[in-house]
Amino acid sequence: MKISIERGTLLRAVARAQSVVERRNTIPILANVLIEADDGRVSFRATDLDIEVVDHAPAEVERAGATTVNAVMFHEIVRKLPDGALVTLADDSATGSLRVRAGRSQFDLTTLPRQDFPVMADAAYTAEFSIPAQALRRLFDKSKFAISTEETRYYLNGVYMHVAETQGARTLRCVATDGHRLARIDADLPDGAEGMPGVIVPRKAVAELRKLLEVDDTPIQVSVSNTKVRFATDEIALTSKVIDGTFPDYSRVIPQNNSRKLEVDAADFARAVDRVATVSSEKSRAVKMQMEDDRLVLSVTAPDSGNAEEELAVAYADEKLEIGFNAKYLLEIANQVDRENAVFLFNTSGDPTLMREGNDPSAVYVVMPMRV
Repeated sequence: MKISIERGTLLRAVARAQSVVERRNTIPILANVLIEADDGRVSFRATDLDIEVVDHAPAEVERAGATTVNAVMFHEIVRKLPDGALVTLADDSATGSLRVRAGRSQFDLTTLPRQDFPVMADAAYTAEFSIPAQALRRLFDKSKFAISTEETRYYLNGVYMHVAETQGARTLRCVATDGHRLARIDADLPDGAEGMPGVIVPRKAVAELRKLLEVDDTPIQVSVSNTKVRFATDEIALTSKVIDGTFPDYSRVIPQNNSRKLEVDAADFARAVDRVATVSSEKSRAVKMQMEDDRLVLSVTAPDSGNAEEELAVAYADEKLEIGFNAKYLLEIANQVDRENAVFLFNTSGDPTLMREGNDPSAVYVVMPMRV
């Protein structure tokens, strides 16, 4: 194999591929990226056996071929090369090395045989559809903060993507919860997604998926089966195993009869919570909300460090209510709001609270209260 490629193009492709590589693993080949060159383009493939990323880039291919090289080291070398440099990659099977040249810089990197590199087997996908990157980004960006990190409840360690019924209409829905907060986000159901099985996309795959969704007008091809999910553009494809488990019936924890309504400027609310939480203990970060007569008082009492209080003008016409929340959870939910106002719906101080973005029913959040 021998190719020439512009440094910026090479860096983008290698950076997106190598990010799935685990820094610590017991299988040497999994630390490598598979480089394959043929017919005017080069591909970079990396995997941790659960996720596979393949990134394609245009290149001048003098000699087709393939090899594997340490992904992290290769990425670091390319990152440190001068902007605009023309990079030449040439492998030598006799010496088991890959020569990287750019200007006066030259590196000879140890390679491993391409035959040893595991390639994720193709699956027979149940459903395939196209969705704008902007819509898919919204689904995952607004739900991923609620993914659980508790390994014992492994079925909560991802985002549940499925087809749902909403007021007689079918939607593409993403849900995540850790038992303390929940996010439920809907989008219009794309053509071809009707028969899609519900799948739990793992946390790491959700993070890697963000790299595909940088350009708003890019269509994302989504393929789903009971065991795998694939997201692809013309340049890059991410394939991931899905979590083998059953996501709980989240509809049971979404309150339906909360009648006490608070409407507040989302940005002002987030900043105020952040300020008063400064004096709270790191363990609980408890913030008390007191609501009465279009007034909201946020307060924190921390015996070791002091007290804090801030008042906000809000729209609240129901009976007086005092309720406490983990400040981190409040902030994460408030920061999801794209619209000007956040609408909180309460029942009692011991019941789950529901939050919406203005009058938009497509984004619903639930947070559990805590004693203060």
